[in-house]
Amino acid sequence: MSDEDYVYDEDSGEWLPASELAARQASEGAVEVRDAVGNLLADGDQVTLIKDLEVKGAGQTLKRGTLIKAIRLTGDAQEIDCKFDGIKGLVLRAEFVRKR
Repeated sequence: MSDEDYVYDEDSGEWLPASELAARQASEGAVEVRDAVGNLLADGDQVTLIKDLEVKGAGQTLKRGTLIKAIRLTGDAQEIDCKFDGIKGLVLRAEFVRKR
């Protein structure tokens, strides 16, 4: 048995190691983001566009099949923050991407 502190979890009514309770609480607050096909997305994934998208304010159109590298998830289940050449602050909807 380890020397780790145990804390009482009011939800389950059990005494749990502090690290296990912290991991359980962190997973409860996490938002699942899924692409158009249903694949689970995570920070750093590469995605491909499945539709031509006109970018507001940039005067550019991102073509279908464009590869977006190193996405970052926001707190929203449908928004993905990413970088693309010449476009700052690009936010894509998860329904228009597919995990590579």
